[in-house]
Amino acid sequence: MKYYPKPAENPDLKRVNRAIEEAFAEHGRGNVQMPPKDYVFFQNGDFRTMPGYIPSLDIAGVKVVNVHPDNRDKGLPTVMAVIVIIDPETGYPEAVLNGTKLTDLRTAAAGAVAAKFLSPSKRVSLGVFGSGRQAQTQVAATALELEIDEIRVWSRNAAHAESLCRLFPDHECQTASPEEVCECELIVTATPSREPLVKNEWISKGTHINAIGADAPGKEELDSAILNRATVVVDDPRQAVHSGEINVPITKGLFSENKIAGTLGEYVLGKKKRESPDDITIFDSTGLAIQDLAISRIAMEEAEFVELEYL
Repeated sequence: MKYYPKPAENPDLKRVNRAIEEAFAEHGRGNVQMPPKDYVFFQNGDFRTMPGYIPSLDIAGVKVVNVHPDNRDKGLPTVMAVIVIIDPETGYPEAVLNGTKLTDLRTAAAGAVAAKFLSPSKRVSLGVFGSGRQAQTQVAATALELEIDEIRVWSRNAAHAESLCRLFPDHECQTASPEEVCECELIVTATPSREPLVKNEWISKGTHINAIGADAPGKEELDSAILNRATVVVDDPRQAVHSGEINVPITKGLFSENKIAGTLGEYVLGKKKRESPDDITIFDSTGLAIQDLAISRIAMEEAEFVELEYL
């Protein structure tokens, strides 16, 4: 068995985007196995188990990942993960990977792929809610798919927003109010919020939103009225209903599952597409086990490992 204590320091983000795009395509074809993630809740956070299998990559496995929003104050990542890769033929555990950075990158790649297929144009201004690691990687991955004219960042901590801007010196980047962030054509929400941060009246026609932060029951970042104006695309319907941006509005009777327009895999395959430049589109990202498997394949090819005894 191989243990990968950390992934490659500088993975090819373009390659990661393409691998995640193909994983969504396989999902759209119905060629994967992936039960919905299970949760264990604590007072200050939770952990999830995420199993999956992609036959075309001959890879299977499970990720155990936590989300503890207060960890930043303790000097720890909000999200930490371990991925165990299983040989589909024998069930032998082939590898154990540190999945913390991989989780950041594969989530960012999903946002980048969604932006590629759902944004109103290939040249956009980018508005970001949040300033943590996921906000940073979302910007980096999306910049590989679209031409970004301007970045506007809002964070509860203004200093953190300024720090995010300094990471992208090649772009015009500034801190902004929530209303100013929502003037952008492409908006990314990457916070652990449990109440809406984005108001309906701030969103204009022709906006695309990558709703990234709501990845567990009770989380939401968007005014539910926006969902009812928008074309809502999900990564996986079963997970989205339970733990995505739409989970709270559905629980409250403010949105219904039958209003989901489709999955990102269907848009990647061209089965569905953005109908009009004036459409408001939303990608509800919960994070899929097949994303973890796709990026694990890259990590196992690029990273150094330590051989361990198992049996």
